[in-house]
Amino acid sequence: MDPIELKLLLQKVKENRMEVDEALECLRHLPYEELDCATVDHHRALRQGFPEVIFGESKSVGQMEQIIIALAAKGNNILATRVDGEKGAALMHKFPTARYHSEARCLTMEQKPVEPRGRGRIVVVSAGTSDMPVAGEAVITARMMGNEVETLFDVGVAGLHRLLSRKELLFSASVIIVVAGMEGALPSVVGGLVDKPVIAVPTSVGYGASFGGVAALLGMLNSCAAGVTVVNIDNGFGAAYAASLINREASS
Repeated sequence: MDPIELKLLLQKVKENRMEVDEALECLRHLPYEELDCATVDHHRALRQGFPEVIFGESKSVGQMEQIIIALAAKGNNILATRVDGEKGAALMHKFPTARYHSEARCLTMEQKPVEPRGRGRIVVVSAGTSDMPVAGEAVITARMMGNEVETLFDVGVAGLHRLLSRKELLFSASVIIVVAGMEGALPSVVGGLVDKPVIAVPTSVGYGASFGGVAALLGMLNSCAAGVTVVNIDNGFGAAYAASLINREASS
């Protein structure tokens, strides 16, 4: 239940279109719900504007099924990240309305139209094609959170003219997410071109001396471009969540 739904519920009670006991039943599991494998936070949408997101990497299909059923029962749209293809296929069999985004390794299920919440556009930039799974996770997350999202992929510093030819798209953004592996230089370049917040995402893409993304992480943390902030390695979800909070319209 999000703030809009709660306001509608209270309005119905106020106008005598719903009995108090019926409203109480709707709110019975509002704070949280204890399952065999998880304690589902039904209050998160009220606190933060978006329901709990399922991190699927270490969960079994059965555990994810339980959590999805609990969230869906409250009318929530579903977002699960780090879902591999085998789990994705099993979950789509269980939930026919679900959609699996193979490149982004995300599963979504829209029970209601995604409400536009962004006051501007989020642009997701990736340095290389190998960075696209993490960039895709950011794209899916940002769109599920109600943002207009544009993408600019494979425009890394090895061929900087590819980025510079799309400057107008960068300038149109309210927030920019830049995903890069190797030496992680691209966020500094973008940060030096724009007057908007840049959220840098290091990826684990690179040869041995990249140390699984640590080289890119340290490069981004040491960026000389002002306005660049950094999330953890491969954390496209975290970057998109932060960008969505920056881009969100003020609540009425």
